Amino acid sequence: MASNPSYEQSKQVAEASRETEWTKPSFGKELFLGNFRLDLIHPQPEPDPAAVEKGEAFLARLRAFLVEHVDRQRIEREAKIPAEVLEGLAGLGALGMKIPEEYGGLGLNQVYYNRALALAGTWHSSISTLLSAHQSIGLPEPLHLFGSEEQKRTWLPRLATDCVSAFLLTEPDVGSDPARMSTTATPTEDGTGYRITGTKLWGTNGVIADVVVVMAVVPASEGHRGGITAFICPCDREGVTVEHRNEFMGLRGIENSVTRFDGVFVANDEVIGGEGKGLRIALTTLNTGRLSLPAICVSTAKYSLRIARQWSAERRQWGRPIGEHDPIAQKLAWLAGTAFGLEAVLEVSSRLADDERNDIRIEAALAKLYASELGWTAVDQMVQVRGGRAFETAESLARRGEKPVPAEQMLRDMRINRIFEGSTEIMHLLIAREAVDQHLAVAGDVVLGDLGPAARARAAAKAGAFYATWFPRLTTGAGQRRSSFSAEFGDLARHLRYVERSARRLARSTFYAMGRYQARLERKGELLGRIVDIGAELYAMSCACVYADTLAREHPDRRQEAVELADLFCGQARRRADRLFTELWANDDETRYRVAQQVLSGRYAWFEDDVLDPAGDGPMMPAAAQPAAQRSEAPQVPQAAPREEVPVAR
Repeated sequence: MASNPSYEQSKQVAEASRETEWTKPSFGKELFLGNFRLDLIHPQPEPDPAAVEKGEAFLARLRAFLVEHVDRQRIEREAKIPAEVLEGLAGLGALGMKIPEEYGGLGLNQVYYNRALALAGTWHSSISTLLSAHQSIGLPEPLHLFGSEEQKRTWLPRLATDCVSAFLLTEPDVGSDPARMSTTATPTEDGTGYRITGTKLWGTNGVIADVVVVMAVVPASEGHRGGITAFICPCDREGVTVEHRNEFMGLRGIENSVTRFDGVFVANDEVIGGEGKGLRIALTTLNTGRLSLPAICVSTAKYSLRIARQWSAERRQWGRPIGEHDPIAQKLAWLAGTAFGLEAVLEVSSRLADDERNDIRIEAALAKLYASELGWTAVDQMVQVRGGRAFETAESLARRGEKPVPAEQMLRDMRINRIFEGSTEIMHLLIAREAVDQHLAVAGDVVLGDLGPAARARAAAKAGAFYATWFPRLTTGAGQRRSSFSAEFGDLARHLRYVERSARRLARSTFYAMGRYQARLERKGELLGRIVDIGAELYAMSCACVYADTLAREHPDRRQEAVELADLFCGQARRRADRLFTELWANDDETRYRVAQQVLSGRYAWFEDDVLDPAGDGPMMPAAAQPAAQRSEAPQVPQAAPREEVPVAR
């Protein structure tokens, strides 16, 4: 690949890897088009009794193991998950939660897999991270989706029992721009396989992994289409070296590596899915794999609510519990509503994944984005409520005889989730690309294409025919009828009417933005982010109402409480959405961008002169892992049509 690819080259590489077909319906896709298809998520599918029984039995075993055998403070103190804990998890079958029973795994559905990760995450987040990195983006999921039967028979039984995996995509100079990838897989002269050379950064589980999925660029040549390709590589192969175990602000127990490959041989039958399919495999794997991260965020938000509730009831100031003082009461209410809304998004999305009737790529991405952002705020609010004790470590509290609440650890551990598996900024771009997919299919040649007059006229006629019927439908809808949704949702119906009206408004706003900015729209990241965030709020409100209805049907005794929490959450979400709608067109984005470029040019560097730099002099980025000559010879990837960047992997 190009050592310093252009913006267009980077777009083309990423676009060639995205799934372009929509063979199944998508609630999220329709929502961004202004179609409120509530029927796609309501009523929720009934859970399979056998799956529930199996899932609940495993959760009980996992809970007992964590409480009785895992010293969470030891993990934090030693920054390592003890070997006996990993062995115990393997003995429970936790390494094979998502692996089908026919290959030796537990075969849990998405709902119970998420609940297991959530349970482990509240005990210590490094455990849930290990299990998720192994199963959600490590070798089991790519094999399940794209592997040959022989590969599955060879590896899945081992991965389900005692074999830890990792996923290696990121490089020291490559994050969300795969066109810069420098790790190569050169075909051997005898045609039996490839030699992988390069360095991979931030491989979660990489230090202890028995096998990894590694992404490398195959040079295009006769008999080889080339491109970024996914390889199975056992870690005991000659030439595989773990150079460094990375240390982080949070998740102190994870085994995260810098791994170097020096001419490592991988056989032809260790290619997953075929040459050039690596990025597509990564993106498709993340569609459902992304739901693991929201699960961890949800459990942390719920634990934050519990901590804040208990502390606010016991801690007294000025003659009464602090929870009775209005500023703290407001935070408690916000936490309660937020925790319910996040759980609703997770549960609805997970049941959609298990049902397999819908395309959930947008819903899963929205869940990741939304849960990581609000989850972080939830922990921060809990820390504010708990005050100075939240800044003190759990071990220090215990030594003083107080309950060892790990508030400061939760804050440190939660922060990475806004970066893991696609930073918030990358998620905005990724979701925005999917949200405008229909518009680009219809009008892309008009707003983005470099066409001659005749071709542009034909493209404009095609677009005009579509918008002549589509746009008028955005004028009126069920959200303007006071009786809509009332029969099934009662007091919550008003929120669904708001969602329906707002979905049409969002679609109109997207259309206006395309017309106003045309080809420049893809550079308006902040504007696109607001469009996506509005969609996320509308999706979350829909999920909250649907989840409340589901709880009411499955647990009639909780009906009123569920409705109250859903109503609280939807009120909060509506205010956020209203603010975002206003900021679509009333903002200072252009001014801030101009100033940012002045900052980059050093115009205001004098303002920093009185600041000491304990990091010393030198560049922020290290020298590239490979010699310049070798980088300049890196192969080009076959390129296709424009748009999208791939999210950063763990």
